[in-house]
Amino acid sequence: MDSRRPPLAPAYRTLPEYVRHWAETTPDRRAFTFVEHPVSGSRGVHRTLTWRRLEVRVRALAARLAQEAGPGERVALLCPQGTDYITGFLAALTAGLVAVPLYPPGLPGHGDRLVAVLADARPAAVLTTSRVLAEVTDFCERAEVPVVAADQVPDATAQDWPAPEPDPEATAYLQYTSGSTRTPAGVEITHANVVANAHQALSAYAADTHPVTCVGWLPLYHDMGLVLSVAAPVARGLLSVLMDPAAFLHEPARWLRLLTAHPRAVSAAPNFAYDYCASAVTDAQKADLRLAGITALINGSEPVRPGTADRFHAAFAAQGLDADVHCPSYGLAEATVFVSAARPGEPLARFALDRDALATGKALPARPDDPRAVLLAGCGTPAGQRVRIVDPVSRAALPEGEVGEIWVRGPNVGRGYWNNEPQSRRVFGAALAGGTPDGWLRTGDLGTVLDGQLIVTGRLKDLIVVDGRNHYPQDVEATVQDTHPAVRRDRLAAFGVPGEAGERVVVVAEHARTTSLAEIDVPGLERAVRSAVSSRHGLRLADVVLVAPGTVPRTSSGKVARALTRTRYLEGAYAAGTAR
Repeated sequence: MDSRRPPLAPAYRTLPEYVRHWAETTPDRRAFTFVEHPVSGSRGVHRTLTWRRLEVRVRALAARLAQEAGPGERVALLCPQGTDYITGFLAALTAGLVAVPLYPPGLPGHGDRLVAVLADARPAAVLTTSRVLAEVTDFCERAEVPVVAADQVPDATAQDWPAPEPDPEATAYLQYTSGSTRTPAGVEITHANVVANAHQALSAYAADTHPVTCVGWLPLYHDMGLVLSVAAPVARGLLSVLMDPAAFLHEPARWLRLLTAHPRAVSAAPNFAYDYCASAVTDAQKADLRLAGITALINGSEPVRPGTADRFHAAFAAQGLDADVHCPSYGLAEATVFVSAARPGEPLARFALDRDALATGKALPARPDDPRAVLLAGCGTPAGQRVRIVDPVSRAALPEGEVGEIWVRGPNVGRGYWNNEPQSRRVFGAALAGGTPDGWLRTGDLGTVLDGQLIVTGRLKDLIVVDGRNHYPQDVEATVQDTHPAVRRDRLAAFGVPGEAGERVVVVAEHARTTSLAEIDVPGLERAVRSAVSSRHGLRLADVVLVAPGTVPRTSSGKVARALTRTRYLEGAYAAGTAR
């Protein structure tokens, strides 16, 4: 029954309205399927909610949460990935509360962030599941906040409960930023924001007029996972099939099997995941894969590298993968998530840019085979919103081919930062020079436009400035990881530190899991890295540090946390095992 074209969706402005609509019009249609992998090698246990069953659970949880929190108060979601997370999120919105998508306290490496976010959000209640109830209750004991287990709430709880009328302009949830450049901050996303962004994404990936299935493993506390796996399917009445991120990391072929099982799939992953699949999926695992039916594979990393798309396609071309389904995209939590996207069915837009010109703020073409060229992928065109490239100092809009800060304006841009009005005015209330209306979002990202394509070049705060020249850390990192096989891909950070004669450049890199530090010729690796960086970037590295896998910190969205790596380096955390 689910292969039929979904019915036309009405123009609602809140997700609870859509849930109620689909429950009334297509009650027996599948809404969400969570695939569990209880043991290694498991093909998965599928647990499915129909639209009718989804609404029953959402109403029951909404009524229960309304007993603990009043309108506009926060409810923190400390649930494992699964259908209870989805029903809990939608229940908070249905009850007129503000959801705070988070994760259980056992997530490795993110305990301190969870403490900081809960202290900032000050939730009136916490929602979790029986599986982690004891752990979450113990974690929240000092805060003296009530903890509700979603799967222990009976359906009858909603009996005679009057759901409040949804307000599109009210805050629906706080999306905490990943913390890649600063302390995590909660972006206030309204009901209208998330519905607008869901429709923008559906339109960009050809999912607004054709039947698709959303397939994902991204965590639901992450902006892209939440919008693509929950908001977009609800807004369009589509089936969403998802799995746990840990299940993907343990066996990446599981994701590809779900893509095989659900033709016309739309899915998203960061850049590293495509490289990971290309290197880790075995020939035996490939034998059962049929990837010809995929509609779009979204790559939303910083930056999107054409080489990754090429390696992924080469690895799975024999399984029918079409090269034109790879869709580089750009977004950020402050804009709900999606800003611009390459459209499926179009060839990957490739740009070879002169590195020296890029350092001066100009995007000039270079030969792709020039060793000093920077190879980047275009992130398509804006999805239902306006984008400008702006001089961050003068606030003047820049012409095509010049590098500046990316500014965004649209119905998907959040209200501001929770409990931080000064920062909200600075980031969400920017005005272009010349007296134009304010209300532009300053993204803090650098980019340019060429041939109508948005190209993201890096983070404004991550720029390394040496002798007056700009260097992009991800560009230096790409050189380092391509220099020696012992350097673990996408698990390294380049950054500047103060020195007597100006900024000095340091690289901290994890070594590959397939080898140990004792087996590596560290002085030889250091010489190779220094030589490559000097030749390609004209930079002298002050320090090269090789560390164990898992040592370089990452944000909650999986990006390398350069600022935190820099702090730890300056504190002497990487003193052992360094190469100098």
